[in-house]
Amino acid sequence: MKSLIIYSSQSGNTQKLAQAVYDNIEGEKQIASVETAPASADGYDLVAVGFWLQAGKPDPKTLKFLETFNSNGKVFLFATHGAAKGSDHARSAMDHAAGLLKGAQLAGTYSCQGEVSPKVLEKVRQKETPPVWINDADGAKGHPDQGDIRELVAMVKSL
Repeated sequence: MKSLIIYSSQSGNTQKLAQAVYDNIEGEKQIASVETAPASADGYDLVAVGFWLQAGKPDPKTLKFLETFNSNGKVFLFATHGAAKGSDHARSAMDHAAGLLKGAQLAGTYSCQGEVSPKVLEKVRQKETPPVWINDADGAKGHPDQGDIRELVAMVKSL
């Protein structure tokens, strides 16, 4: 199996997950940031795309990438966020990302909390209308942790 792992990471959380996918996936593989990833997945059996959430969607770089990305194969999406795991906010963002896939078969999704930088938290808490995930952000401290990594690896190995 030939796999391509693509990721966007602002604070290192999603990169940590991308590295875990890369380290645990069988066969020929390549890892690239979203900025350096190929625009086509021709020749890959599986493409794993990781991102962080901004305003309830994939981050701007990943959003742009997914809007133009072409694949006729399997795509696995994974994400980190400040929202609670399994929250409506996280599910909605993943659904949005999956809806951008053209011609690809969604092989699965995984998301978990990722620690939000104190600087970002401070800025967000000052907004007149704080985002829906702000109350979950304190629970994201230390994530992704080893439990998150184990869950992701188990999912990747089952693909």
